[in-house]
Amino acid sequence: MAPPAKATYHVPLEDYDLSQPLNTKAGLRQGLTAYGDAHFSLFLRKAFIKAAGYGEDALTRPVIGIINTHSGFNPCHANVPQLIEAVKRGVQLNGGLPIEFPTISLHESFASPTSMYLRNLMSMDTEEMIKAQPLDACIMIGGCDKTVPAQLMGGISANTPVLPLVTGPMMPGSHRGARIGACTDCRNNWAAYRAGLMDIEEIAAINDELAPTSGTCGVMGTASTMACITAALGLMPLRGASAPAVSATRLRVAEETGKNAVSAVSDEHRPQQILTRESFLNAITVLQAIGGSTNAVVHLMAILNRHPGVAGTIALDTFDEIGKKTPLLVDLKPSGDNYMTDFHNAGGMIALLQTLRPLLYLSARSITGQTLGEVLDASVAHDFPYSHEIIRPLSNPLYPCSSIVVLRGNLAPGGAVIKASASKDRRLLNHTGPAVVFSDTGDLARRIDDRDLAVTPDSVLVLKSIGPIGHPGMPEAGLIPIPRKLGAVGVQDMLRLSDGRMSGTAGGTIVLHISPESALVDSVFGIVEDGDIIRCNVENRILQLEVPDQEIARRISERKTAKENLSRKEKGKRRGYRGLYERSVNQAEHGADFDFLTAAGPA
Repeated sequence: MAPPAKATYHVPLEDYDLSQPLNTKAGLRQGLTAYGDAHFSLFLRKAFIKAAGYGEDALTRPVIGIINTHSGFNPCHANVPQLIEAVKRGVQLNGGLPIEFPTISLHESFASPTSMYLRNLMSMDTEEMIKAQPLDACIMIGGCDKTVPAQLMGGISANTPVLPLVTGPMMPGSHRGARIGACTDCRNNWAAYRAGLMDIEEIAAINDELAPTSGTCGVMGTASTMACITAALGLMPLRGASAPAVSATRLRVAEETGKNAVSAVSDEHRPQQILTRESFLNAITVLQAIGGSTNAVVHLMAILNRHPGVAGTIALDTFDEIGKKTPLLVDLKPSGDNYMTDFHNAGGMIALLQTLRPLLYLSARSITGQTLGEVLDASVAHDFPYSHEIIRPLSNPLYPCSSIVVLRGNLAPGGAVIKASASKDRRLLNHTGPAVVFSDTGDLARRIDDRDLAVTPDSVLVLKSIGPIGHPGMPEAGLIPIPRKLGAVGVQDMLRLSDGRMSGTAGGTIVLHISPESALVDSVFGIVEDGDIIRCNVENRILQLEVPDQEIARRISERKTAKENLSRKEKGKRRGYRGLYERSVNQAEHGADFDFLTAAGPA
């Protein structure tokens, strides 16, 4: 009787050939666990991955990681399971092996003390998981405000080919025949309710319609701003910035991203090779043209400071320089009247970039290998009346220039920002008035609606202790409420100052990110007192405390003596992530990133 035939295994012989070195630069064979025996490491890895049902053919393919940020606490990411299926289809149709894995997921309304406090942690999670696992390229699914910046920060630091995929904006809702949407209309209607202009039944009915579908806020808030910026950087399809979360287009963008990921498997598609200073200048131009969120200033500084070739070449003042020659073109809330669905239907980023073409660096590269100019040349122009209503031509802007302005002066030597285009009372852009000071958010909550509060419409509302260290995490408390007694008589806007942030969906004459923040002992902002005269002149870029230098020096000296500061040294013994955060976070003009995560490393 003949012996049984010898089994034949279709495996790469080098996997088990101990006389030959392994190629450990690609696919499943890269980043092997350090056992001191590469063949054994691969032997174990293949044994365990086969427990998930993978065959040898699958394990020879390029590995495309998919970051899964789905969470029950993140309704902006409710469509992530669908997106993952579409991404996998795109990867598999083009010969890759898609493998999903989780990272931290952050939602703006479900993170305490603030999602910004956890952004750097998510960036670390993203970077380390990309580096730890055998990925040839990685698709990063994000959406809600801090997730996309965290992923870009971590992805650039990991320097594996990364392709962001955003979840997309939600659809608008309806109340009494009028469209409403998160979250500009959240704030406008809540302000009306606070002022007594709306009853409790109506505000409850509005609450049901503000977020009628899954997806990110449907206005030009931080999530939509970061989506547009990411597209401008060349890292995702242009229509991917605006396609609604619940649309078939969003799923097709996901499939296209899977295809692009397989094509991006090469050293020349690593983010530190693709992205240049010109890429980021294009992104800043788009930020100014869309009237985007002031949060994007902090995020972009953190992102570009992760890039060894770009860090140090762009500063806060670069945003202002670009703003002076860039008009606001996109008519979306909070600077305009419309919603992200309108922007998408008007041609979205393709139409906007075609309009901005004279202001852009067209040689900047994209993840597909094309230049921005080549992408636009291949794109269909959107030349119809509706497009020009939502995306204005350069000759007819919504706002002439400088949607976001950088201010400086003795009150903010490190800089401050104001979204001038979102001011509700343009007279306040050149305003001088007495300060009404709140020491922190608790003090604000206790006194803002006190009928005995010494405040007038000309007062300058000042909120301290909401900077990167002070809160910690720069909460979006910069939209200081109008005192109820003033709101009741029709006051809708006041000049407001803080060292914190505000939502990209918010509007008003609000100065933010004042640096150095009040928590630092030498901060002039930290010694402002009730009644001090503050001058803000946006046209001349001035933010000034009209107090003699000698008095400022005396107050700072007293503060040092009394040890009232919240310096890193005094908090050096705090444990855990908060201790790490307070010891390591840099100021807003540098991105509020951890100093040890920047390209330059800790000082």
